[in-house]
Amino acid sequence: MNIMIVGVGGQGTLLASRILGNVVIEEGYDVKVSEVHGMSQRGGSVVTYVKFGDKVYSPIIDKGEADIILAFEMLEAYRALPYLKKGGKIIVNNQEMNPMPVIIGAMEYPKNIKEKLEAKVNVECVEALNLAKEAGNIKTVNVVLIGVLAKSTNIKYEKWIEILKATVPAKLLDVNLKAFDLGYNLK
Repeated sequence: MNIMIVGVGGQGTLLASRILGNVVIEEGYDVKVSEVHGMSQRGGSVVTYVKFGDKVYSPIIDKGEADIILAFEMLEAYRALPYLKKGGKIIVNNQEMNPMPVIIGAMEYPKNIKEKLEAKVNVECVEALNLAKEAGNIKTVNVVLIGVLAKSTNIKYEKWIEILKATVPAKLLDVNLKAFDLGYNLK
């Protein structure tokens, strides 16, 4: 299974990949994780590859190989589209975050990304920011999306909760558990 997690710096993509990696390790899979940082301190692209199976030799996911793209922002989902395999799925937060060229006026944020994605692939668009607010902390968008992803796996809910408890700092556990449940129980 090849899962690509994409977002911008500060959105918690690395924590999401750590949670996912820890869950699949606990399930007995061989796991490889690779992180590619852009200008993550300044809102640049951050990409994490999580590959798992009976035996995994490389953490890198090439174009056309991702089974799932978990995208924390619309433009990052669109940029990652070439990596999705035929029949793959994108789970995307409907949030739009302006990259630096848009902020400085050198470019416009692309229009109708959701529609462009839906015309090409299987997309599950999630109001993750609103769910994170409902959970009590906007920084839990990442865990909302992990909850949505978790629902589409064969891994038991209890295992995800166990790993969340072991991975998330204790002072933030309650809000993250709520965020996970909101994503997991969506629909």
